Amino acid sequence: MMSHTGSLLDRLELWLVWLKRVCVLVGSVALVVLVATFGWLVFGRYVLNQTPTWVEQLALLLICYITFLGAAVGIHEESHLGVTLVRDALPPKIRQLLLLLTDFVLAVFGGVMLVAGLELFNFGWSTLLPMLNIPESIRTAAAVACGGLMVVFAGARFLLRGRCALRGEIYENKEKVS
Repeated sequence: MMSHTGSLLDRLELWLVWLKRVCVLVGSVALVVLVATFGWLVFGRYVLNQTPTWVEQLALLLICYITFLGAAVGIHEESHLGVTLVRDALPPKIRQLLLLLTDFVLAVFGGVMLVAGLELFNFGWSTLLPMLNIPESIRTAAAVACGGLMVVFAGARFLLRGRCALRGEIYENKEKVS
């Protein structure tokens, strides 16, 4: 039974890595499109003498996706800025408990962000973004996705750390240390 649970959680870790890579890919494509649209803006303004007015709204939309997907990836990779001096000075078991608590709080925050984002998504569906003529909710969907991904990434890491803690192991930075 334990090996089945272990393999299930190992598959979960692999799935989370795949999901993170999809987020990085989407964010990267959005960044390339952002750069290309600003290239078109410069070309239109200075060569064609006609400024494309839709570029600013598209840029704001793309920046939302780049930022929120990047934030979710940061949760997965534990690469957000943090002060760890006190935590790193603590004994491993207490440090593990604080990391579990951090994962739990991040998952709860992601859940709140998901629920609030869904409310905003529903509210903005009838409002169109200027120049793009698409629902405002398309921009809000980035925050909804980030909240959901935070729940998935931080919640899964909470489960993985909890499993290691129950086995007397320490789970940090995707590596188990006995």
